[in-house]
Amino acid sequence: MFAASAPQPRGADAATGAGTRVKCLLVDDVPENLVALEALLHGEDVEILKASSGPAALELLLTHADVALALLDVQMPEMNGFELAELIRGSERTRHIPLIFMTAGAHDQRRQFRGYESGAVDFLYKPIDPHMLLTKARVFFDLQRQKRALAYQLRQRTEELYLNEMFMAVLGHDLRTPLSAILATAGALQRPMDPQKVQALAAKAQQAGKRMQSMIEDLLDVTRARQNGGLVMLAAPIDLAQQAERVVQEVRAGHPQRELVLRSGGDLRGSWDEARLGQMLANLLSNAMHHGTPGQAVELELDGSVPTSVVLRVANGGEIAPALLPRLFEPFRGREGDSEHKGLGLGLFIVHQIVQAHGGKIEAVSEGGRTCFTVRLPRSPAPQAAPDI
Repeated sequence: MFAASAPQPRGADAATGAGTRVKCLLVDDVPENLVALEALLHGEDVEILKASSGPAALELLLTHADVALALLDVQMPEMNGFELAELIRGSERTRHIPLIFMTAGAHDQRRQFRGYESGAVDFLYKPIDPHMLLTKARVFFDLQRQKRALAYQLRQRTEELYLNEMFMAVLGHDLRTPLSAILATAGALQRPMDPQKVQALAAKAQQAGKRMQSMIEDLLDVTRARQNGGLVMLAAPIDLAQQAERVVQEVRAGHPQRELVLRSGGDLRGSWDEARLGQMLANLLSNAMHHGTPGQAVELELDGSVPTSVVLRVANGGEIAPALLPRLFEPFRGREGDSEHKGLGLGLFIVHQIVQAHGGKIEAVSEGGRTCFTVRLPRSPAPQAAPDI
């Protein structure tokens, strides 16, 4: 058994900051001082940014605004440490960076006051006590790590609140529609009527019940993915061509007015979860039917020409809004901006989970009036540990 990771464009460590080193900026016009400071901070798991002048430091900060601490030499040519600090404090992107001044000058209370007025949090005199510097620096490094952890927790809580609100919206709105159809049908069946009308009403109730069942299964899949770090798959040797043919026939029966083309080639055998791959294909094809241009065919291509993997492509007419494309595989996001949605906005999220659980990749390209989803599945996916979502 193996499970998918959460649908995040970045790794869990990167998101929490646990696997990303904090940054420290060192500014000194003497190369030996930079080497000594870097060696001193080497064991702190910190990314060192070095600059030999004020302008060079400002250039670094253009691409590294999330700096945990900046150590600035006061006496530098062109731009001294005080002037550099004022420029750092004057920018919205960098004004939050803690600054510690280093100087070889004599103890001067007026210089200290100027340093604090420029935005410094501390003032160190050379020769600097290594233990003192490390102690002060660790405080800011730890604060940066805690800040990242809190930001990650805030994003998690915000997403959880959003998902909970969407769950309530589903229970209060989406499930009510098929439930109302079932209740209305049950009321009608209580009155005498001819057998043909009874059969028609029973078929209507059955269709509404199946729609409710599909919605509930999707909601359960989201819950499983959130609780277990992904959907659990049971892999076994299968022929994807046979499964694809069955799914295509079902989709054609449900959309007789639409053209669905199936092309396949190469060896389409592998070790996968047959039921989940069928669900993946059904969701992709249903998504293409609902959102694709009605007059254009939906195409499913299976390519087994590569020895180590199989490639699936589902293409349809029409384009996805650029603003939605980056968040396409997030739960419920597909509902946004679509007042006539056909489902819960969970189909592509579940597809993403299934693909990841098989160790594969999925991408969507929408341009030139066409949209294409490409799935790459390894024939024998390696088991993956299920990280926390």
